[in-house]
Amino acid sequence: MDIIKFGTLYFLLLLFSFPARAQDTLRLSREQSEARFLKENLLLMAESLQISQAEAVLMQAKLWPNPSLSVDEVNLWATDRQLRVFGEELQGFNGGSFGKNQQISLSIEQLVLTAGKRKKLMALEQVSVDKSRQYFEDLLRHLKMEFRGQLTNLQYLQRVRDIYQVQLSSVQQLTQAYKRQVAQGSIPRGEYIRLKALELELAKNISALNEDLNEAQKELKLLMRLPATTHLELTDDGYTRDTQQLQALALEHLVSRAKESRPDYKLAELEQTYFDKLYTYERAQRVPDLTFSGGYDRGGNFMYNFVGFGVAMDLPFFNRNQGHIKAAKIGREQAKLLFQHKDQSIESETVLAYQNLRNALHFYSQIEPDYEQSLDELLSSYTRNLTGRNISLLEYLDFMEAYLENKKIILEAGKELNDKAEELNFAIGQDIIN
Repeated sequence: MDIIKFGTLYFLLLLFSFPARAQDTLRLSREQSEARFLKENLLLMAESLQISQAEAVLMQAKLWPNPSLSVDEVNLWATDRQLRVFGEELQGFNGGSFGKNQQISLSIEQLVLTAGKRKKLMALEQVSVDKSRQYFEDLLRHLKMEFRGQLTNLQYLQRVRDIYQVQLSSVQQLTQAYKRQVAQGSIPRGEYIRLKALELELAKNISALNEDLNEAQKELKLLMRLPATTHLELTDDGYTRDTQQLQALALEHLVSRAKESRPDYKLAELEQTYFDKLYTYERAQRVPDLTFSGGYDRGGNFMYNFVGFGVAMDLPFFNRNQGHIKAAKIGREQAKLLFQHKDQSIESETVLAYQNLRNALHFYSQIEPDYEQSLDELLSSYTRNLTGRNISLLEYLDFMEAYLENKKIILEAGKELNDKAEELNFAIGQDIIN
């Protein structure tokens, strides 16, 4: 019994002697994060295989039809009655008795595609390969938009949390000082309660921000293929945009660049090309294909060793591929209309993204460069004055509320400018804004 108790105690000591595994913290810049995203994203990997799949179908379209070989009319034996009816015996295959009195028929056939069907099918499948590449580019465009938005969101949440944590630390020091003064009877207890309420409010906001940070990290870790236990932190690099670059943008050039760069615009063009080539291919199907054949027959004809040739083709009396031709023609008309819609849609999206960016830039420019620093200096001054009893607690709390609100406005203005810049990149289909 003592041995069992000692063993249990020893096991518990070993168990608690190993520290709990902490989360691995990974600190990256925006540039490093995007490099990993482009390399590790599973959706991009899967979509890239669609290109290889389309190329394999194109390779198959280039191949010629296989010839067909038939072996027929082989008899395994011949009875005496059959030989009497034939009236003459066949010689063996090697001049001896092997294969004597055996009949056999051999034929080989080769399908020959007419009207350039093979080349037309190759051209059709090549368009499918080009479309697969543009589908990949379009997926990359959407994922980059989502990914960069999540990066900006995580940076924003980190900076807001830092503001609240600094304030919480300052308020906690004030709360401890007020608690001592309340015990000494120097100040009324109501002021301490008001300060303690502010401390709890700040702590609650930090807790809510931590939940938002966890959610933002989850999305980014999925996009970057990071382990779920990794704690991701971003540097502040790239959060603030170069306003001079944004102000230099000209709307008249952006629409034309969008039509040159956007993969969905190119897909609309390729859709027209696809149906043009499909229509040509279906019209070629009206022409019958030819099947050339050659055959050898031993003992099955009035000539014991018969060699003959032939050709076969369908007679296009009923089926001239009318339905498929009509469907391809309708597809051409539909693709043309969809292309026109895409053309107008891109113009509208580009103009809207440009206008939204200009609006965000106008608001951001109204914030003076040293305004945030002035807020920090003023907060330090208010804290010193409160400690020295030069201002009332109510004045301090009013300023604290205004300070936090203005800090958030500054951060939100930077976030909005960042988001609108990425929306313009998305509308153009190209990273014109770094």
